[in-house]
Amino acid sequence: MTSSAFPPVHPLQPYGWDDAWAGEFAPYAAEGLLAGRVVRVDRGQCDVVTADGVLRADTAFVTPHDPMRVVCTGDWVAVEPGGNPRYVRTYLPRRTAFVRSTSSKRSEGQILAANVDHAVVAVSLALELELGRIERFLALAWESGAQPVVVLTKADLVPDPVTLGHLVQDVETTAPGVAVIPVSATTGDGLDVLAAVLSGGTTVLLGQSGAGKSTLANALIGEDVMDVQAARDVDGKGRHTTTTRNLLALPGGGVLIDTPGLRGVGLWDAESGVGQVFSEIEELAADCRFHDCAHVAEPGCAVLDAVDSGALPERRLDSYRKLLRENQRIVAKTDARLRAEIRRDWKRRGAEGKAAMEAKRGR
Repeated sequence: MTSSAFPPVHPLQPYGWDDAWAGEFAPYAAEGLLAGRVVRVDRGQCDVVTADGVLRADTAFVTPHDPMRVVCTGDWVAVEPGGNPRYVRTYLPRRTAFVRSTSSKRSEGQILAANVDHAVVAVSLALELELGRIERFLALAWESGAQPVVVLTKADLVPDPVTLGHLVQDVETTAPGVAVIPVSATTGDGLDVLAAVLSGGTTVLLGQSGAGKSTLANALIGEDVMDVQAARDVDGKGRHTTTTRNLLALPGGGVLIDTPGLRGVGLWDAESGVGQVFSEIEELAADCRFHDCAHVAEPGCAVLDAVDSGALPERRLDSYRKLLRENQRIVAKTDARLRAEIRRDWKRRGAEGKAAMEAKRGR
């Protein structure tokens, strides 16, 4: 005898379906369309998991020429129930979106994954830590609306617990407010902790080629679903094992989006994300004498005072300036008003600097 005390589980619940998504989809359900989540996109088509199974659909109905509005892995979509070819009619409004700038000269944004709760930045301990690159990934992660997590992969290559502890501490200093978890897919150390953090939500896995993302994905899923290639001994870098973004259900709950290794990680309108990564600098800046202090040579600069006292590493300030400048350039390319403001600001600062030099010379 079957009990009716518990309502039936929706077939898409393991992929993140909830009452809010059902409400968003209601108008499309009334049209007879199917709800589904995109698990893979390639060449204008996508695989969509629905209550009827995984369907192949064409994305031509959704704006194809704007890289920010194309269908991407993680989207919830409305799919035609039949037809050859079958089409995606639209995607539901995204809760979060992980976006980077493209490498093209047109300064476009490229969406990598949608509706993500956690952004795991995978960093290999087979190489020396690049703290600046971690900060860059974290800025994009915070800007997306997801909660970042830094995973130090290949922890078995650092057998000394004291050395490993120092490496974790270095990254924690670089990533305020972010969990830093050392893991080894070889020994299994740390995997249970990571799985617990990621359960119940959608996670995007990010990092350079050779960071061990596909190996980590296989370990979390419990089977070899992703191809793995060995990293080169000379520099620890791997080839692009994953060439598309794939959404996979985790056995302990939640879903995982594995991404190709990212050689370039350009910021895309990520000012608030940069501020989150360097929250200690933003807090110090509130005590600067001038509200528009650039933290370069201004008198009464609380940030420079912190560098001089050793409370703030100079490397952190240099990285903060670099990412802010880069983000400003990207935004200015698509915002004529901001370009004019930047030019006026440069002229004003130049005039102030000239006046200061003349005052020093007693003119």
